[in-house]
Amino acid sequence: MTTVDTGAPRRPRVPSFVRYLARRLVIALGLLLGSTLVGFLLVQAVPGDPVAANLSDEALGDPEAVAAFEQRWGLDEPLPVQYLTYLGNLVQGDFGMSQHTGRPVLEDLLDHVPATLEIAVPAFVLSVLLGITIGMFAALRHGKAADQAVRVGSLLGLSTPPFWMSLLVLYLFFFVLGLSPGGGRLSPEFSPPPTVTGLYPVDALLAGEPMVAWDAVQHAALPVLVLTLVTTATLVRFVRSALLEVLRKDYITAAYAKGLPARTVRHRHLLRAGLVQIMTMAGLTFASMLAGTVLIESVFAWPGVGNYAYASASALDRPAILGVTVFVAAAYILINLVVDLLYGLADPRIRLS
Repeated sequence: MTTVDTGAPRRPRVPSFVRYLARRLVIALGLLLGSTLVGFLLVQAVPGDPVAANLSDEALGDPEAVAAFEQRWGLDEPLPVQYLTYLGNLVQGDFGMSQHTGRPVLEDLLDHVPATLEIAVPAFVLSVLLGITIGMFAALRHGKAADQAVRVGSLLGLSTPPFWMSLLVLYLFFFVLGLSPGGGRLSPEFSPPPTVTGLYPVDALLAGEPMVAWDAVQHAALPVLVLTLVTTATLVRFVRSALLEVLRKDYITAAYAKGLPARTVRHRHLLRAGLVQIMTMAGLTFASMLAGTVLIESVFAWPGVGNYAYASASALDRPAILGVTVFVAAAYILINLVVDLLYGLADPRIRLS
């Protein structure tokens, strides 16, 4: 049977990866929109009066002052109008004005996010390296003394409250040994370097101030240490569990039976097969770090997103709370999208379609 060529131009076929990415972006936008709605409703449900939290007792006794405050922040409008107004401003990049700091919420976030990145990125890298190494070590020695020691150590890490670990580390290295400076990002004798990236060590080096960079690194060391210990404990148990499941597969037994070197089996077969699950957990861990660790940041007086969220919640600063909510939701959605795209690289059996 012959096919008649009508001469009509064929529609170019969109690559499957592009279609997959487009669908994921649409879903991500829907999730982000839903997070703003949920965050807005939760903020409204929080007990407490933002007027009473932000005005003095004298101003609260003045009806005109109360009315002026409600009108300025749109609190006198119906809730649907408040939400639609906020959503319209958000699309234009306007997160609103913080009732607590009096500054645009976006500017506050841009000041606090780099501080969180300054401890989250190195802690994440160290946690992943240690978690995979120790987790694989324990899985390959399943049931032996080394495996039991790793399990006990990771359980202790998971069971120790982060704030208590932070206090213990601060007391040991600052008060007892004097090896580390106190809280904050810089010592009082140093001024913050000119802002380029917002990361003090990087900006200080770019400005030619190595002493400021070294001081910033010293201040970040203890928060990074605590965050690494807490996160590594979680990753070790997860990596161990994921690799033990892979070790039970027949193809791992067959690889050893064929006489393949143990190093090849561990890295080309065992680790690669468990990498998808490990990447998922690592992505969620990094997103939680970006969301800010309130207790750790509070102990070390670290001006990150967690500290900003805590201060905003204490003051019932609704625009700031919603701004943090949008940032955290965007971080989780973006990192989850990146992890999904990396699945195909980690496991060729996975096809993005």
